[in-house]
Amino acid sequence: MKNLIVMNKSSVLVFLLVGLFVLCECEDEDQFLPVSPMVKKEQEALYSAIQGFVGNSWNGSDLYPDPCGWTPIQGVYCDLLDGYWHVTVLNIGLVFDNSLQCSPNAKFTHHLFELIHLRSLSFFHCFSSPRDNPIRIPSSNWERLSNSLESLEFRSNGGLIGTIPVSISYLKKLRSLVLLENGLTGDLPIELGNLVNLKQLVLAGNKFTGQIPPSLGGLTELLIMDLSRNNLTGTLMLTFGCNLTSLLKLDLSNNKLEGKIPEGIGRLKNATLLDLGRNKFSGGLIQSFQQLVSLKEMVISNNPLGGDLMGVEWGKLQNLEILDLSNMGLTGLVPESMAGMKKLRYLGLNDNSLTGNLSPKLASLPCLSALYINDNNLTGKLEFAEGFYKKMGRKFRAWNNSNLCYQPEMILSSSSSSHGLNGVKLC
Repeated sequence: MKNLIVMNKSSVLVFLLVGLFVLCECEDEDQFLPVSPMVKKEQEALYSAIQGFVGNSWNGSDLYPDPCGWTPIQGVYCDLLDGYWHVTVLNIGLVFDNSLQCSPNAKFTHHLFELIHLRSLSFFHCFSSPRDNPIRIPSSNWERLSNSLESLEFRSNGGLIGTIPVSISYLKKLRSLVLLENGLTGDLPIELGNLVNLKQLVLAGNKFTGQIPPSLGGLTELLIMDLSRNNLTGTLMLTFGCNLTSLLKLDLSNNKLEGKIPEGIGRLKNATLLDLGRNKFSGGLIQSFQQLVSLKEMVISNNPLGGDLMGVEWGKLQNLEILDLSNMGLTGLVPESMAGMKKLRYLGLNDNSLTGNLSPKLASLPCLSALYINDNNLTGKLEFAEGFYKKMGRKFRAWNNSNLCYQPEMILSSSSSSHGLNGVKLC
């Protein structure tokens, strides 16, 4: 081959050093541009947006002259698109020790919405004081991020107040919306149902009121829906759950929801967690619960549900590990079919009005490590072997069942395993 230049490792090193020296000696800075530069307008928008959150004393151009290159900003990540670096991830708040820390006067500026390639935007413990610096989620300009933003998160921002702006529904590519433990209030906008690509919707730990919009029942791509720890009221539409067949987690606990639990919940065949606890649901357990064959954890406790346990074939829930049905006003017998849930670790039936005898088969559940049947109207003999009481220890509770008794020969006098039998009389 003609004009072939052969250089050993030493020659290459000298060549690179000489080249670097020549570049550094250039009198005009504009003569040298990185192979993949960042658009100046976007770089300035980044500095200004961050400055709004961390304070005017922060000088990005001095501290981080190359934010996508050799002077990266913690929490800022870039991707190479069309030969230029663009900001695609922006995390504001103390996620790590060296993260961008928000000032007491943190605020949004319009510069944020000039970062039109953002795919992920998050704020953690940034707006902390609802009294000194109450901040609202911007009500406009979200449409500028509609072609890029896939994840939007506000976590632990006590000073973030007001309602969810309807304009968030313009984010047609959004896959994750997390508004967790903030000070947000008001009704949930029905327009959230327009976010048809959502995989995760977490609105827990706020002060939202009003009903759950029926439009949320049409988010067919959802894997996680967590609306817990709010002040949501009203009933769920009867078909709620019918179109949420991909859902893995549904948590509506700690609200003020009422009425009958919809039969559509039984369509959640992929769900591993269902928590409806601490609401005002009534009308009894629904038969379609037995169709939740993937479920690992079911919590319906602390609802005035009423009814009995006999309408559900519990043995079909072969993957269930945690079942909490405490304080629900349940009556009637404890069905023997509950002994068919072979993976069950926790069974809470306490604080109801259950009657009749307990099947000794419950003690044969191989994984059971907690059984609470206290504060009911159970009767007859407890026919569990002493090994069962020893295994349970303090996680077996049977007190306040006035007509329940145990046989003394089942418990060794020196055994420490009889704690759970405190309050249960001898037969």
